[in-house]
Amino acid sequence: MSRKKVLVVGGTGYLGQHLLSGFSGIEGAPYDIAFTYHSFPPEDLLRALPNLLAFHVDLKSGQGFDAIAEKFGQPDVVVNCAAISVPRACETDPASALSINVPTALGNWMLSFEERNTLLVHLSTDQVYEGVRSFYKEEDETIPVNVYGKSKLAAEQYVSEKFPNFAILRSSIIFGPQTISPVPKSLPIQWIDAVLTKGSEVDFFHDEFRCPVYVKDVVAVIIKLIKTWISESKQMQLLLNVGGPNRVSRVEMAETVAEIRGHNKSLIKRVSASSIDRGVKSPADISMNISKLVQKLAISPVSFTHGVRLTLAAETKH
Repeated sequence: MSRKKVLVVGGTGYLGQHLLSGFSGIEGAPYDIAFTYHSFPPEDLLRALPNLLAFHVDLKSGQGFDAIAEKFGQPDVVVNCAAISVPRACETDPASALSINVPTALGNWMLSFEERNTLLVHLSTDQVYEGVRSFYKEEDETIPVNVYGKSKLAAEQYVSEKFPNFAILRSSIIFGPQTISPVPKSLPIQWIDAVLTKGSEVDFFHDEFRCPVYVKDVVAVIIKLIKTWISESKQMQLLLNVGGPNRVSRVEMAETVAEIRGHNKSLIKRVSASSIDRGVKSPADISMNISKLVQKLAISPVSFTHGVRLTLAAETKH
């Protein structure tokens, strides 16, 4: 078997870095790995994972993709983790959200390959669902309520129309330990732990539900998909919900952290999501049914509580 080339687009983001670490931990190093970055050269990351190739790419214009083809070659697999994923940022600048979240520049580059047999693993979101009931299945109707969800749904349609081989992963909130090169955005579990440590009261929504998923489970799903596609060498057109097994509200997320850390639970104030204007409409219940994921890949994501324990244990070591 010749070594397969894998390109991670958005390799300096939260999931991207965990994915690169996951690849570098595979025995026998069966893949050549490259990744793209946008804002800053990821020196910490390249020091920690020296066998990777890094390429500066502008996802709006597509500038930088040709250099990948020249130096790295045509990838067998592309994993697209790049997105503007803050709903409020998408709401204030819909044009940017669409130009980054719908991967047209990446797609144009991939469609220019002579051999069009690359697998595209594309990260989507639970926010494509309307949020009016619990445990959405993949075939349920998608009615996004904000620009972020709409841009990600447009991306799903683009990927499934243009590519013969794809896996679209609708992910919930991804949580877990900090990355090698710390990401600027606040991480959900670490943020809850920090505010409760300060001992001040904090508002949490009791009426918004998600199925948060531990980051290393998402990495395991992506790596398993790639292995399966390579070993079976047949067409893949797959849409999967990638969430954890538990439907939890923000209050329950905070209570879990408080329990594990021994924080005072009376600091957690229950408020309704409608009581705070976040400048963007947010779906109320986008919990997902993940039975297709478990059945297809034989991967069972860890419980929310166990994932939080693993996350906080990793933070303690730092």
